[in-house]
Amino acid sequence: MASITNGKDFLFTSESVTEGHPDKIADQISDAVLDAILAQDPTARVACECLVTTGMAFVAGEITTSCYVHIPDIVRETIKDIGYTRAKYGFDYETCAVITSIDKQSADISMGVDTGGAGDQGLMFGFACDETPELMPMTIMLAHKLTRKLTEARKKDVLGYLRPDGKSQVSIEYKDGKPHKVRTVVLSSQHSPDITLKEMREDIIEKVVKPVIPPELLDEEIIVYHINPTGRFVIGGPQGDTGLTGRKIIVDTYGGVGSHGGGCFSGKDPSKVDRSASYMARYIAKNIVASGIAARCEIQLAYAIGVPEPVSVFVDTFGTGKMDEKEISKLIVKNFDMTPKGIIEKLDLRRPIYKQTAAYGHFGRNEDGFTWEKTNMADTLKKQAKG
Repeated sequence: MASITNGKDFLFTSESVTEGHPDKIADQISDAVLDAILAQDPTARVACECLVTTGMAFVAGEITTSCYVHIPDIVRETIKDIGYTRAKYGFDYETCAVITSIDKQSADISMGVDTGGAGDQGLMFGFACDETPELMPMTIMLAHKLTRKLTEARKKDVLGYLRPDGKSQVSIEYKDGKPHKVRTVVLSSQHSPDITLKEMREDIIEKVVKPVIPPELLDEEIIVYHINPTGRFVIGGPQGDTGLTGRKIIVDTYGGVGSHGGGCFSGKDPSKVDRSASYMARYIAKNIVASGIAARCEIQLAYAIGVPEPVSVFVDTFGTGKMDEKEISKLIVKNFDMTPKGIIEKLDLRRPIYKQTAAYGHFGRNEDGFTWEKTNMADTLKKQAKG
Protein backbone atom coordinates (compact mmCIF):
# COMPACT_ATOMS: atom_id res chain seq x y z
CA MET A 1 0.00 0.00 0.00
CA ALA A 2 1.12 3.58 -0.59
CA SER A 3 2.27 5.73 2.29
CA ILE A 4 1.87 9.48 2.43
CA THR A 5 5.12 11.16 3.41
CA ASN A 6 5.75 14.71 4.56
CA GLY A 7 7.42 17.32 2.40
CA LYS A 8 5.78 16.37 -0.90
CA ASP A 9 3.08 17.68 -3.22
CA PHE A 10 0.86 14.96 -4.68
CA LEU A 11 -2.69 13.67 -5.20
CA PHE A 12 -4.00 10.80 -3.07
CA THR A 13 -7.31 8.96 -3.39
CA SER A 14 -9.47 6.81 -1.09
CA GLU A 15 -12.88 5.20 -1.59
CA SER A 16 -15.83 4.10 0.51
CA VAL A 17 -19.05 2.18 -0.15
CA THR A 18 -22.54 2.41 1.31
CA GLU A 19 -24.11 -0.19 3.57
CA GLY A 20 -26.11 -1.39 0.55
CA HIS A 21 -23.04 -2.36 -1.46
CA PRO A 22 -23.06 -6.16 -1.96
CA ASP A 23 -19.75 -6.75 -0.15
CA LYS A 24 -20.93 -4.62 2.76
CA ILE A 25 -24.23 -6.48 2.98
CA ALA A 26 -22.16 -9.63 3.44
CA ASP A 27 -19.95 -7.99 6.07
CA GLN A 28 -22.96 -6.75 8.03
CA ILE A 29 -24.65 -10.16 7.94
CA SER A 30 -21.46 -11.83 9.20
CA ASP A 31 -21.14 -9.34 12.05
CA ALA A 32 -24.86 -9.45 12.87
CA VAL A 33 -24.55 -13.22 13.35
CA LEU A 34 -21.45 -12.66 15.50
CA ASP A 35 -23.26 -10.07 17.66
CA ALA A 36 -26.30 -12.30 18.17
CA ILE A 37 -24.05 -15.09 19.43
CA LEU A 38 -21.83 -12.89 21.62
CA ALA A 39 -24.94 -11.39 23.25
CA GLN A 40 -25.70 -14.84 24.68
CA ASP A 41 -22.25 -16.44 24.79
CA PRO A 42 -19.36 -13.95 25.12
CA THR A 43 -16.70 -16.66 24.83
CA ALA A 44 -18.08 -18.20 21.63
CA ARG A 45 -15.75 -18.92 18.74
CA VAL A 46 -17.16 -17.51 15.53
CA ALA A 47 -15.86 -17.44 11.97
CA CYS A 48 -18.87 -16.50 9.85
CA GLU A 49 -18.68 -15.89 6.11
CA CYS A 50 -21.45 -14.69 3.81
CA LEU A 51 -22.11 -14.55 0.08
CA VAL A 52 -25.00 -12.57 -1.39
CA THR A 53 -26.10 -12.80 -5.00
CA THR A 54 -29.30 -12.44 -7.00
CA GLY A 55 -32.15 -13.56 -4.74
CA MET A 56 -29.95 -15.42 -2.27
CA ALA A 57 -27.78 -15.13 0.85
CA PHE A 58 -25.45 -18.00 1.75
CA VAL A 59 -23.94 -18.14 5.25
CA ALA A 60 -21.16 -20.57 6.13
CA GLY A 61 -18.47 -20.91 8.73
CA GLU A 62 -17.18 -22.48 11.90
CA ILE A 63 -19.03 -21.62 15.11
CA THR A 64 -18.56 -23.16 18.55
CA THR A 65 -21.09 -21.89 21.10
CA SER A 66 -23.40 -22.98 23.88
CA CYS A 67 -26.27 -20.83 22.57
CA TYR A 68 -28.68 -21.01 19.64
CA VAL A 69 -29.45 -18.23 17.19
CA HIS A 70 -31.74 -18.45 14.17
CA ILE A 71 -29.43 -17.33 11.39
CA PRO A 72 -32.08 -16.88 8.64
CA ASP A 73 -33.96 -14.37 10.82
CA ILE A 74 -30.73 -12.44 11.47
CA VAL A 75 -29.95 -12.39 7.76
CA ARG A 76 -33.39 -11.10 6.79
CA GLU A 77 -33.45 -8.45 9.53
CA THR A 78 -30.04 -7.16 8.44
CA ILE A 79 -31.09 -6.93 4.79
CA LYS A 80 -34.28 -5.13 5.87
CA ASP A 81 -32.35 -2.61 8.00
CA ILE A 82 -30.09 -1.82 5.05
CA GLY A 83 -33.12 -1.01 2.90
CA TYR A 84 -33.66 -3.89 0.49
CA THR A 85 -37.36 -4.08 1.22
CA ARG A 86 -38.93 -4.34 -2.24
CA ALA A 87 -38.45 -6.71 -5.15
CA LYS A 88 -37.97 -3.81 -7.57
CA TYR A 89 -34.74 -2.92 -5.74
CA GLY A 90 -33.34 -6.22 -7.05
CA PHE A 91 -33.11 -7.82 -3.59
CA ASP A 92 -35.87 -8.30 -1.02
CA TYR A 93 -35.42 -9.44 2.58
CA GLU A 94 -38.75 -11.26 2.59
CA THR A 95 -38.35 -13.31 -0.58
CA CYS A 96 -34.62 -13.98 -0.88
CA ALA A 97 -33.41 -17.51 -0.19
CA VAL A 98 -31.21 -18.00 2.89
CA ILE A 99 -28.91 -21.03 2.95
CA THR A 100 -26.69 -21.93 5.91
CA SER A 101 -23.81 -24.35 6.40
CA ILE A 102 -22.24 -24.12 9.87
CA ASP A 103 -19.62 -26.40 11.42
CA LYS A 104 -17.75 -26.28 14.74
CA GLN A 105 -14.28 -24.78 15.09
CA SER A 106 -11.50 -27.26 14.42
CA ALA A 107 -10.29 -28.97 17.60
CA ASP A 108 -6.71 -28.42 16.42
CA ILE A 109 -7.25 -24.64 16.37
CA SER A 110 -9.23 -24.44 19.61
CA MET A 111 -6.50 -26.35 21.47
CA GLY A 112 -4.09 -23.44 20.98
CA VAL A 113 -6.65 -20.68 21.52
CA ASP A 114 -8.00 -22.20 24.75
CA THR A 115 -4.61 -21.61 26.41
CA GLY A 116 -4.60 -17.92 25.44
CA GLY A 117 -2.68 -18.20 22.18
CA ALA A 118 -3.38 -16.33 18.97
CA GLY A 119 -6.10 -17.88 16.80
CA ASP A 120 -3.88 -17.78 13.73
CA GLN A 121 -0.54 -16.58 12.46
CA GLY A 122 -0.48 -13.26 10.65
CA LEU A 123 0.54 -9.64 10.55
CA MET A 124 -1.69 -6.70 11.44
CA PHE A 125 -1.23 -2.96 11.03
CA GLY A 126 -2.56 0.09 12.83
CA PHE A 127 -2.21 3.68 11.63
CA ALA A 128 -2.91 7.20 12.86
CA CYS A 129 -2.06 10.70 11.65
CA ASP A 130 -2.89 14.27 12.57
CA GLU A 131 -4.80 15.19 9.38
CA THR A 132 -8.25 15.08 11.03
CA PRO A 133 -9.72 15.33 14.55
CA GLU A 134 -10.26 11.56 14.38
CA LEU A 135 -6.51 11.14 13.71
CA MET A 136 -7.26 9.48 10.38
CA PRO A 137 -6.25 10.20 6.77
CA MET A 138 -8.43 12.95 5.31
CA THR A 139 -9.20 11.05 2.10
CA ILE A 140 -10.85 8.05 3.77
CA MET A 141 -12.72 10.21 6.31
CA LEU A 142 -14.31 12.31 3.55
CA ALA A 143 -15.10 9.20 1.48
CA HIS A 144 -16.92 7.66 4.48
CA LYS A 145 -18.77 10.89 5.22
CA LEU A 146 -20.01 11.03 1.63
CA THR A 147 -21.38 7.47 1.68
CA ARG A 148 -22.99 8.11 5.07
CA LYS A 149 -24.60 11.29 3.70
CA LEU A 150 -25.80 9.40 0.63
CA THR A 151 -27.45 6.79 2.85
CA GLU A 152 -28.92 9.47 5.11
CA ALA A 153 -30.44 11.24 2.09
CA ARG A 154 -32.05 7.94 1.05
CA LYS A 155 -33.31 6.83 4.45
CA LYS A 156 -34.65 10.26 5.43
CA ASP A 157 -36.30 10.61 2.01
CA VAL A 158 -34.34 13.77 1.21
CA LEU A 159 -33.57 12.14 -2.14
CA GLY A 160 -36.31 9.53 -2.28
CA TYR A 161 -35.23 8.13 -5.64
CA LEU A 162 -31.96 6.77 -4.23
CA ARG A 163 -31.56 3.04 -3.60
CA PRO A 164 -29.19 1.26 -1.22
CA ASP A 165 -26.11 0.49 -3.35
CA GLY A 166 -23.49 3.20 -3.75
CA LYS A 167 -19.83 4.20 -3.73
CA SER A 168 -17.70 7.28 -3.19
CA GLN A 169 -14.15 8.24 -4.07
CA VAL A 170 -12.21 11.33 -3.02
CA SER A 171 -8.94 12.63 -4.47
CA ILE A 172 -7.14 15.27 -2.41
CA GLU A 173 -4.25 17.49 -3.43
CA TYR A 174 -1.57 17.52 -0.74
CA LYS A 175 0.94 20.34 -0.38
CA ASP A 176 3.99 19.77 1.79
CA GLY A 177 2.35 16.55 2.98
CA LYS A 178 -0.84 18.25 4.21
CA PRO A 179 -4.37 18.21 2.70
CA HIS A 180 -4.80 21.32 0.55
CA LYS A 181 -7.81 20.97 -1.78
CA VAL A 182 -10.27 18.29 -2.86
CA ARG A 183 -9.63 17.83 -6.56
CA THR A 184 -12.07 15.07 -7.55
CA VAL A 185 -15.21 13.54 -6.07
CA VAL A 186 -16.72 10.40 -7.58
CA LEU A 187 -20.17 9.36 -6.34
CA SER A 188 -22.24 6.55 -7.76
CA SER A 189 -25.63 5.67 -6.34
CA GLN A 190 -28.26 3.17 -7.33
CA HIS A 191 -31.49 4.97 -8.23
CA SER A 192 -35.03 4.53 -9.46
CA PRO A 193 -35.42 4.47 -13.27
CA ASP A 194 -37.54 7.62 -13.44
CA ILE A 195 -34.94 10.19 -12.33
CA THR A 196 -32.82 12.07 -14.87
CA LEU A 197 -29.04 12.12 -14.54
CA LYS A 198 -29.06 15.93 -14.70
CA GLU A 199 -31.47 16.26 -11.76
CA MET A 200 -29.67 13.60 -9.76
CA ARG A 201 -26.28 15.21 -10.37
CA GLU A 202 -27.49 18.60 -9.17
CA ASP A 203 -29.18 17.10 -6.10
CA ILE A 204 -26.18 15.04 -5.02
CA ILE A 205 -23.70 17.89 -5.43
CA GLU A 206 -25.86 20.29 -3.41
CA LYS A 207 -27.33 17.93 -0.80
CA VAL A 208 -24.60 15.33 -0.35
CA VAL A 209 -21.20 16.61 -1.46
CA LYS A 210 -21.17 20.27 -0.44
CA PRO A 211 -22.44 19.67 3.12
CA VAL A 212 -19.58 17.18 3.63
CA ILE A 213 -16.50 18.81 2.08
CA PRO A 214 -14.93 21.37 4.47
CA PRO A 215 -15.09 24.88 2.94
CA GLU A 216 -11.32 25.33 3.19
CA LEU A 217 -10.83 22.24 1.01
CA LEU A 218 -13.52 23.12 -1.56
CA ASP A 219 -12.60 25.28 -4.56
CA GLU A 220 -15.29 25.28 -7.25
CA GLU A 221 -12.73 26.50 -9.78
CA ILE A 222 -10.71 23.29 -9.64
CA ILE A 223 -12.91 20.50 -8.22
CA VAL A 224 -14.24 17.89 -10.64
CA TYR A 225 -17.47 16.02 -9.87
CA HIS A 226 -18.20 12.61 -11.40
CA ILE A 227 -21.76 11.75 -10.35
CA ASN A 228 -22.94 8.39 -11.70
CA PRO A 229 -20.41 8.69 -14.53
CA THR A 230 -21.80 5.66 -16.41
CA GLY A 231 -25.09 7.56 -16.70
CA ARG A 232 -27.39 4.90 -15.23
CA PHE A 233 -27.30 2.75 -12.08
CA VAL A 234 -30.73 1.10 -11.70
CA ILE A 235 -29.54 -2.50 -11.38
CA GLY A 236 -27.51 -2.68 -8.17
CA GLY A 237 -26.95 -4.55 -4.95
CA PRO A 238 -26.62 -8.34 -5.14
CA GLN A 239 -28.56 -8.34 -8.42
CA GLY A 240 -25.77 -6.38 -10.05
CA ASP A 241 -22.75 -7.90 -8.29
CA THR A 242 -22.14 -10.83 -5.99
CA GLY A 243 -20.99 -9.73 -2.53
CA LEU A 244 -18.61 -11.51 -0.17
CA THR A 245 -17.49 -10.98 3.41
CA GLY A 246 -14.03 -9.46 3.64
CA ARG A 247 -13.68 -7.90 0.19
CA LYS A 248 -13.50 -4.27 1.33
CA ILE A 249 -10.49 -4.41 3.66
CA ILE A 250 -9.04 -1.07 2.49
CA VAL A 251 -12.41 0.67 2.90
CA ASP A 252 -12.58 -0.88 6.38
CA THR A 253 -9.19 0.53 7.41
CA TYR A 254 -7.23 3.56 6.16
CA GLY A 255 -8.17 3.97 2.51
CA GLY A 256 -4.84 2.78 1.14
CA VAL A 257 -2.69 4.92 3.43
CA GLY A 258 -0.10 2.84 5.23
CA SER A 259 -0.04 -0.96 5.07
CA HIS A 260 -2.50 -3.84 5.43
CA GLY A 261 -1.79 -7.38 6.60
CA GLY A 262 -4.46 -8.89 4.35
CA GLY A 263 -6.89 -10.27 6.94
CA CYS A 264 -10.47 -9.05 7.09
CA PHE A 265 -12.46 -8.29 10.25
CA SER A 266 -16.14 -9.07 9.84
CA GLY A 267 -17.59 -12.32 11.14
CA LYS A 268 -14.61 -12.99 13.41
CA ASP A 269 -14.78 -13.17 17.21
CA PRO A 270 -11.98 -11.36 19.10
CA SER A 271 -9.85 -14.49 19.57
CA LYS A 272 -9.00 -13.96 15.89
CA VAL A 273 -6.01 -11.60 15.88
CA ASP A 274 -6.87 -10.49 12.33
CA ARG A 275 -9.51 -8.40 14.06
CA SER A 276 -8.45 -7.83 17.68
CA ALA A 277 -4.76 -7.15 17.01
CA SER A 278 -5.66 -4.72 14.20
CA TYR A 279 -7.84 -2.86 16.68
CA MET A 280 -5.01 -2.84 19.23
CA ALA A 281 -2.50 -1.63 16.64
CA ARG A 282 -4.85 1.27 15.80
CA TYR A 283 -5.29 2.00 19.54
CA ILE A 284 -1.52 2.14 20.04
CA ALA A 285 -0.87 4.26 16.93
CA LYS A 286 -3.67 6.69 17.79
CA ASN A 287 -2.41 7.19 21.34
CA ILE A 288 1.13 7.81 20.09
CA VAL A 289 -0.13 10.53 17.74
CA ALA A 290 -2.49 11.95 20.39
CA SER A 291 0.44 12.15 22.82
CA GLY A 292 2.41 14.33 20.41
CA ILE A 293 5.24 11.81 20.13
CA ALA A 294 4.67 11.65 16.35
CA ALA A 295 2.43 13.25 13.72
CA ARG A 296 2.09 9.98 11.81
CA CYS A 297 2.50 6.48 13.17
CA GLU A 298 2.15 2.96 11.84
CA ILE A 299 2.35 -0.13 14.03
CA GLN A 300 2.86 -3.69 12.83
CA LEU A 301 2.09 -6.63 15.11
CA ALA A 302 2.76 -10.24 14.08
CA TYR A 303 1.65 -13.50 15.71
CA ALA A 304 2.19 -17.26 15.58
CA ILE A 305 -0.84 -19.51 16.01
CA GLY A 306 -1.18 -20.76 19.58
CA VAL A 307 1.46 -18.32 20.92
CA PRO A 308 0.17 -15.45 23.12
CA GLU A 309 2.89 -12.79 22.72
CA PRO A 310 3.47 -11.15 19.33
CA VAL A 311 6.56 -12.42 17.54
CA SER A 312 7.38 -8.86 16.44
CA VAL A 313 6.41 -5.24 17.05
CA PHE A 314 7.39 -2.64 14.44
CA VAL A 315 7.00 1.15 14.59
CA ASP A 316 7.29 3.68 11.74
CA THR A 317 6.75 7.41 12.33
CA PHE A 318 7.64 8.46 8.75
CA GLY A 319 10.21 10.93 10.02
CA THR A 320 7.72 12.75 12.28
CA GLY A 321 8.76 11.17 15.59
CA LYS A 322 10.11 13.28 18.43
CA MET A 323 12.01 10.28 19.77
CA ASP A 324 13.80 7.28 18.31
CA GLU A 325 11.49 4.52 17.05
CA LYS A 326 13.33 1.95 19.15
CA GLU A 327 12.44 3.99 22.23
CA ILE A 328 8.82 4.21 21.08
CA SER A 329 8.81 0.41 20.73
CA LYS A 330 9.99 0.11 24.33
CA LEU A 331 7.16 2.41 25.45
CA ILE A 332 4.67 0.23 23.60
CA VAL A 333 5.90 -3.01 25.12
CA LYS A 334 5.90 -1.42 28.58
CA ASN A 335 2.37 0.01 28.41
CA PHE A 336 0.30 -2.31 26.19
CA ASP A 337 -0.53 -5.98 26.71
CA MET A 338 -0.55 -7.32 23.16
CA THR A 339 -1.56 -10.90 23.94
CA PRO A 340 -5.03 -11.86 22.64
CA LYS A 341 -6.28 -12.10 26.24
CA GLY A 342 -4.80 -8.70 27.12
CA ILE A 343 -6.24 -7.06 24.01
CA ILE A 344 -9.71 -8.51 24.61
CA GLU A 345 -9.72 -7.31 28.22
CA LYS A 346 -8.27 -3.85 27.52
CA LEU A 347 -10.66 -3.10 24.66
CA ASP A 348 -13.62 -5.03 26.13
CA LEU A 349 -14.16 -6.98 22.93
CA ARG A 350 -16.40 -9.83 24.09
CA ARG A 351 -19.55 -7.77 23.46
CA PRO A 352 -22.08 -7.50 20.62
CA ILE A 353 -20.54 -4.34 19.14
CA TYR A 354 -19.51 -5.48 15.70
CA LYS A 355 -22.39 -4.98 13.27
CA GLN A 356 -21.97 -1.20 13.57
CA THR A 357 -18.33 -1.55 12.51
CA ALA A 358 -19.21 -3.38 9.29
CA ALA A 359 -20.08 -0.26 7.27
CA TYR A 360 -18.35 3.14 7.02
CA GLY A 361 -15.04 2.00 8.48
CA HIS A 362 -13.78 0.36 11.65
CA PHE A 363 -11.61 3.36 12.57
CA GLY A 364 -12.13 7.08 13.07
CA ARG A 365 -15.50 6.46 14.75
CA ASN A 366 -16.77 8.01 18.00
CA GLU A 367 -19.85 5.87 18.63
CA ASP A 368 -20.16 3.74 21.75
CA GLY A 369 -18.28 0.48 21.51
CA PHE A 370 -15.30 1.73 19.53
CA THR A 371 -12.95 1.37 22.51
CA TRP A 372 -9.89 1.23 20.26
CA GLU A 373 -10.56 4.85 19.31
CA LYS A 374 -9.99 6.13 22.85
CA THR A 375 -6.89 8.21 23.57
CA ASN A 376 -6.79 7.42 27.29
CA MET A 377 -3.15 6.30 27.12
CA ALA A 378 -1.86 9.49 25.50
CA ASP A 379 -0.98 11.30 28.75
CA THR A 380 0.85 8.26 30.11
CA LEU A 381 2.91 7.94 26.94
CA LYS A 382 3.64 11.67 26.89
CA LYS A 383 4.90 11.66 30.50
CA GLN A 384 7.05 8.58 30.00
CA ALA A 385 8.49 9.98 26.76
CA LYS A 386 9.59 13.13 28.58
CA GLY A 387 10.98 11.10 31.48
